[in-house]
Amino acid sequence: MSGRARLALWAAAATLMTSCALLPLVSPPTWIFQAAFLLAVQTGVGALTRRVPLARPLTVAAQALVTLMMLTLVFARHQALAGIVPGPEAFQHFSDLLRAGADDVSRYSIPAPLSDGIRLMVVGGVLVIGLAVDTLAVTYRSAAPAGLPLLALYSVAAGLSGGGAAGLWFLLAAAGYLMLLLAESRDRLSQWGRVFGGAARTPGPSSASGVVAPVRTGRRIGGAALVVALFVPLVLPSFGAGLLDGVGHGIGNGTGDGGTISAVNPLVSLRDSLNVDEDRTVMTYRTDTADTQNLYLRIVSLDDFDGTAWKPAQRHIVDVPKTFPAPIGLSGEVKRATIRTRIAAADWYAQDWLPMPYPASKVDIKGNWRYEPVGRTLVGDHGQNTRGVQYEVTSLMVEPTAQQLASAPEPSPAMKREYTKVPDSLPAVVARTAREVTAGSANHYEQAVKLQDYFAVSGNFRYNTQVRAGTGSAAIANFLKEKEGFCVHFSFAMASMARTLGIPARVAVGFTSGTPQADGSMSVGLRDAHAWPELYFEGVGWTRFEPTPSRGSVPSYTQTNTPGDTESAAPKPAFSSSAAPSAEPSASESCSPQLRKLAACPDQSSSVAIGAGDDDWPWTQILVVTLAGLLVLGLLLSPMLWRMRVRAVRLGGHGRTEADVAAHTLGAWTEVTDTAWDHGIGPTESQTPRKAAERIVRLGELDPEAEAAVHRVAAAVEQVLYAPHPRPVSGLAHDARVVGRSFSASASRPARLRALLLPRSAVRVIWMASAARTTLRSRLSPNT
Repeated sequence: MSGRARLALWAAAATLMTSCALLPLVSPPTWIFQAAFLLAVQTGVGALTRRVPLARPLTVAAQALVTLMMLTLVFARHQALAGIVPGPEAFQHFSDLLRAGADDVSRYSIPAPLSDGIRLMVVGGVLVIGLAVDTLAVTYRSAAPAGLPLLALYSVAAGLSGGGAAGLWFLLAAAGYLMLLLAESRDRLSQWGRVFGGAARTPGPSSASGVVAPVRTGRRIGGAALVVALFVPLVLPSFGAGLLDGVGHGIGNGTGDGGTISAVNPLVSLRDSLNVDEDRTVMTYRTDTADTQNLYLRIVSLDDFDGTAWKPAQRHIVDVPKTFPAPIGLSGEVKRATIRTRIAAADWYAQDWLPMPYPASKVDIKGNWRYEPVGRTLVGDHGQNTRGVQYEVTSLMVEPTAQQLASAPEPSPAMKREYTKVPDSLPAVVARTAREVTAGSANHYEQAVKLQDYFAVSGNFRYNTQVRAGTGSAAIANFLKEKEGFCVHFSFAMASMARTLGIPARVAVGFTSGTPQADGSMSVGLRDAHAWPELYFEGVGWTRFEPTPSRGSVPSYTQTNTPGDTESAAPKPAFSSSAAPSAEPSASESCSPQLRKLAACPDQSSSVAIGAGDDDWPWTQILVVTLAGLLVLGLLLSPMLWRMRVRAVRLGGHGRTEADVAAHTLGAWTEVTDTAWDHGIGPTESQTPRKAAERIVRLGELDPEAEAAVHRVAAAVEQVLYAPHPRPVSGLAHDARVVGRSFSASASRPARLRALLLPRSAVRVIWMASAARTTLRSRLSPNT
């Protein structure tokens, strides 16, 4: 088997090993066998076309054409000509399958069922990556850049799956890539032969081992790199993957891996949860409060509104504190009660965010959990989820009065700036309807109650879980027109309209209180999944409203006759009554940066915590991240830096002794041969310096000046090697630089970049390490 054929096999093997990272995403994993067979056919076509031989672009085109025909045969044979030639109907079928696959990906949690659409996505994706790897590594003989498509494939799989087996998939992917690099290096070395300019090899058994020493050293270096890559992240701070939701029996599925959360909309599965045929129990709980109807189990808040969807903003997460900071904006004048709730999640319910009553002040739970201070939520870290967990939550039952809400002062400018933002794409009918519904209101509280009553009572809206959630900036406008939807529509619409009125608003997602059981516990099922708006009132904090008709419970403080309220009608201060600044410093002004970062200031807004996050990052974390980035950058640039250093030493100043002149001459010649090597002309030890110079000039197509310089350096080397008393020759360093400039001027831009960033002559580092190891072993071994 030829060297290029072996290289093609290793390219296919590297692709297949990397694609194993996709195995946890789909069940059953039988698609891997189909992908392996089609990948083998694709590789065989490439090997045959290269033996013809065809031009490189034609080789790639032939592989792409056969790949398309194979996919047509497997997935669209009934729509194709002769079952294998794709036409318009076949391409339309591919489009339909991909669209269905995308829907399935969003509908099912991991592992998703192996539908035709998902199978096309994974098998087709593996073949596309395999074609890219084969093209780069085999057709264009550049294995190093072939790691980019492999990295893309692994990154997608690792980002979606996570879990405890992530290290195994990384090992497989990295091992495949390293073996691909090794196969390319062996192929190149077999063509170059022995390299001129190295230390003389002594005859005997040791010379045979010297030939393969670079290969062995390369394996050891690769193995050491794998060990470092696997274990170094364990001691460095991790930065989060956040929540990537799937749909199915829950509201989200993903992993939170460290310092930040960058999440997507966790409500994509809510409609399916509400429409399940069997209302499976998600969790059960016991609590010491009798007011269970207002005990919503909150998972996460959606505070980023882009006009298309509400979704969680990127947040910093920290270790779970023993006691949570005081809720943002809650003053001591508001009545509250401390309650304790013991919750047990079902064994099948895998949710990354921990359902808790809001606002929680303490959580007793085992496992890898992190705390997000702004939303006061817990998120699983390193694959932790709610499957089968039992925990106890201490929380506050906040009971504001209508008077306290009506007399609440204006929120801080930072709070309004962050939580009243609406995009320009929001249809004008949203703000216009909000103004019409709340006309005559004297304060934000009255506006909020009128919005709630408009959706729940007076607006003639209908609750229907069969309505699609909708996407795009017109979704809310369509809901206001059709007046039909479920909790997602009602909460999104009310929060958006509240923001247009200047009321800080966000959307919360979780579960309603559930159903009482005979033993005194509460049972929460899939159909209890819910979304509701939270509006911010200074002095009370984030406050729940319930605009969805026939769902949940309407808070007592939003009812016209509030039980226990001493006032029959709430006062109606003007909007401008709180505009004047207080003479006393606010709690947020006197709050330390450390408390502000943890959102522990009573009057601190979430937006302040967000804004301060950029300025109050832990300096240790910034330093570690910076050093880690510099280390990675240094590793990537190490071949170039080593080459620059070696060139400077070879062509630098030297002594005047005969030994110094000889060393300088040999260094200049080695620099010339390494420059040619970096530009694709491998060295050869079987030729004299004069013959090697003629070969470099011929293959490198050097200009006359560079040709003369190469021959001058070669002549000086022959003087050193063969003359009894060699004469010193001046200007050798200048001649070596002239040769380098000539190679750079005649090479293409990709070739120049390759020679600069990934010089082939850097393999000398491996030889030097092998020689040093051999020398050390000979010194340490006992004399025989």
